[in-house]
Amino acid sequence: MKRFWNFLKSVIGELKLITWPNARQTRIDTTTVIGTTLFFTVFLGLIDWALEAILLKAG
Repeated sequence: MKRFWNFLKSVIGELKLITWPNARQTRIDTTTVIGTTLFFTVFLGLIDWALEAILLKAG
């Protein structure tokens, strides 16, 4: 049981060392993730559409 409490103390100590992002940085990171996701969604959708058109025309 002592090992468990030592583990919890070390976890709490590590969490205190974390530099948490502020609200502005969180908004920037979230916008980047959403933008990248939308870009690749459209990009892969266009590739899928083009390949489907090519394969239907060939077959």
